[in-house]
Amino acid sequence: MQKELIGREKEKEILLKVLETPEAELVAVLGRRRVGKTFLVRSVYDSLIRFEITGLQNVTAKKQLNNFSIHLRNAFGAIAPKEKPTDWLEAFQQLIECWEKTVNPATKSVIFLDELPWLAGRKSGFLDGLSYFWNSWAVKNNVVIIICGSAASWMIQQVVYNKGGLHNRITRRIHLMPFNLYETDLFLKNKNIFLDKYQIVQLYMAMGGIPHYLKEVEAGKSAIQNIEQICFSSTGLLNDEFMKLYPALFENATHHISIINALGHKWKGLTRQEIIKETNLSDGGNLSRYLDELLHSGFISAYNAFGKKQKDALYRLTDEYSLFYLHFIQHQNKFTKDSWQNLSQTSMFKSWTGYAFENLCLKHIDQIKKALGIAGIYSGTSSYYHKGTSEQQGVQIDLLIDRKDNVINLFELKFYAEPFILTKKYADILREKVGTFKQLTGTRKQIFLSLLSIYGSKPNEHSTGLINNSLEVDVLFENQ
Repeated sequence: MQKELIGREKEKEILLKVLETPEAELVAVLGRRRVGKTFLVRSVYDSLIRFEITGLQNVTAKKQLNNFSIHLRNAFGAIAPKEKPTDWLEAFQQLIECWEKTVNPATKSVIFLDELPWLAGRKSGFLDGLSYFWNSWAVKNNVVIIICGSAASWMIQQVVYNKGGLHNRITRRIHLMPFNLYETDLFLKNKNIFLDKYQIVQLYMAMGGIPHYLKEVEAGKSAIQNIEQICFSSTGLLNDEFMKLYPALFENATHHISIINALGHKWKGLTRQEIIKETNLSDGGNLSRYLDELLHSGFISAYNAFGKKQKDALYRLTDEYSLFYLHFIQHQNKFTKDSWQNLSQTSMFKSWTGYAFENLCLKHIDQIKKALGIAGIYSGTSSYYHKGTSEQQGVQIDLLIDRKDNVINLFELKFYAEPFILTKKYADILREKVGTFKQLTGTRKQIFLSLLSIYGSKPNEHSTGLINNSLEVDVLFENQ
């Protein structure tokens, strides 16, 4: 069990700062399911939370109001009215009356409304009630209101960019991201789990930096043993998490899952038009909404291809657990002993580790730039893909850093359990790749070929003069 709040220093600073301001604060905390939003708020505010309610999933507005009434009585005791509110205007009025009778106005106290998208079901009137509560009362009082939700896109569209009574009312916004590798290492150490970086990378590629998933990791077990238990045992938390994950966030999640499936089986990523072809979804506003919701919730990422316009962006599945589930867990008809040990010897494992390691590097691009000594140089990150023909060699580059100092770093990303040794044959392939890239793009910039692997590379006569930068995975664990 987590003993203390790990990382989250910037988010903690924001939450503490609003306690010091002389005005009311309305803070939106966004982030995907299981990322630790509720734990963050409770850890920072603790006893300052005077009233808290969490929305119920897939229930009627009447049941949500009953739930509100129960929490009001739990928070304020006999002062709370026995009559259940009939709508959200009445519910918030009851909260106002309870608050004014019991809460010291000299002390800034907190109201925490968790899982807001569930509270604010269709035609529930919740957002109207919240608008009334904020504009008529809260804004004039010494109070912090925290609104929290896992459906990040819903929160942004319905609350942050609300066109009604909540328009421009959000005073602070926090988008809580999964742990990076540095924070993951800290989290595990806080649980007295001490693993080397190779082991941690394996765990991260399977379940990402989601605290709720990582808390299942046990001391004294290797990454393979932990993945076996968490993902492949009948009692493992992640053996069926995928089936709960998307329906908990999105209405009619079938379309979202269809996009996730399509992206999960295309290592190079897909353009919008390719997604339409793979999923048979119609082009238009609904597809834009599905993509936007998946992007804001952190399941997919969009990367601009080098030299291409934004409309040609490549979408990639970058949620580690979803990718892992699609390629390994969902195909297991029954959980057998040593499932992951056996699967880790297959060709699919090799393909998956390559793609998952690329995603991991893309998520730690700031650490890579710092390791190269170019953190202060303006640069853009992209990929490059050109399909080969009978007349022209194709080329795929999963990561390139295009720098304003007239340099481009082309990266080779290798998931190897030992130092990478460049052979003459592979050196010739890399030279041809660089040459083809220059020819196809017409760039006149200096090309630096860079390698990032678990244990870096072992210099030899083939790498000398070809590999300009050789980085080990340790650089991804740097704090930012």
